[in-house]
Amino acid sequence: MADRCDIAVVGGGVVGAAAALALSRAGFDVQLIERGMPPALPSEEYDPRVYAIAPSSAALLRELDVWPQLPAQRLCAYQRMRVWESAPERALAFDAADVGESQLGWIAEQSQLLAALWRALPAGVARTNTSVDGASFEQGALLQLSGGDLQARLVIAAEGAGSPLRERAGIVTTQREYEQLALVAHVTTREPHRGLALQRFLPGGPLAFLPLADGRRSIVWSLPVDEARRLQALPQDEFHQQLASAIQFETGDIVDSTPRALFPLRLMHATEYVRDALALVGDSAHVVHPLAGQGVNLGLADVAELLRVLTGAREQRSDWAGARVLRRYERARKAANLEMLALTDLLDRSFRSVVPGLPRVLDAGLALLDRIAPAKQALIRRALA
Repeated sequence: MADRCDIAVVGGGVVGAAAALALSRAGFDVQLIERGMPPALPSEEYDPRVYAIAPSSAALLRELDVWPQLPAQRLCAYQRMRVWESAPERALAFDAADVGESQLGWIAEQSQLLAALWRALPAGVARTNTSVDGASFEQGALLQLSGGDLQARLVIAAEGAGSPLRERAGIVTTQREYEQLALVAHVTTREPHRGLALQRFLPGGPLAFLPLADGRRSIVWSLPVDEARRLQALPQDEFHQQLASAIQFETGDIVDSTPRALFPLRLMHATEYVRDALALVGDSAHVVHPLAGQGVNLGLADVAELLRVLTGAREQRSDWAGARVLRRYERARKAANLEMLALTDLLDRSFRSVVPGLPRVLDAGLALLDRIAPAKQALIRRALA
């Protein structure tokens, strides 16, 4: 006999753990299926992978009592951001104070956030070291797990961009390889960050400097593959010089850095987010360029919307796992996610364009936009949402 639950969440990353926690808190019988071990306790060393957490995501984490569990000394609020292409003095400058807010967001480490989510999971919700060996979606879902079968009214796939459940369901994706690698590291700069995030659009891809709680900055530099590998292999002093030059010395000299890591970049979007008894969330449904720092925020927004739709349908005594209800989630999130995918892809293509003069025109547009207060405030509010 198969075990039974209301909802099976497959994938125990940040988005999957948040989904399992939110839905179990809402009274659903949830099982979280994770093929690996539970996340290790965070190290004293800073995680090279960090997230820019938007206020809307922080609000969800507060509702789940996760936000207070993040170590305050490892969480960095940032109030301002500057974006430019050719000259820092022509930057588009964002300031939370312009819209009456205290911050634009927070920089959090992936390992700290994941550990806090897992600590908050109710006992018995998570199954670790458990693989999904097969699945069928007829009259609910039946998962063939390495530890026995599990029957659920709904399966939520939070497995990442290569989602096997998405493929088993026959859901088609649109994909594009950016032929870029993201080079990431934490750096110590001569100038303190003072809660300021920086981003410069370069011909090879954007370079972002994000403030960390210990005074350092985390860099995410999107580069053509060969250039990324060349920079990763440089001696430290030479890398520091080229990095400081790339940001036009807006941070002062780079005086120290952690080892450099590389991550491939791609765009991916599922043509459908739901099928009978299946819903996709996070990177299983969409992958965006990191230039806007919105990847995890889009995933957490998926969780918030799915929670709203399912609980609303249950309160109305509707079939909360039925296709009609799941389509409400799809309609709401597909529109928002496509907007962000299109925007980030357009920005990346435009600033890397080989069309003569186009990046300069865009650079002038950033400078002009900076002087149009209503438009700039609208952009800030969109980023905070």
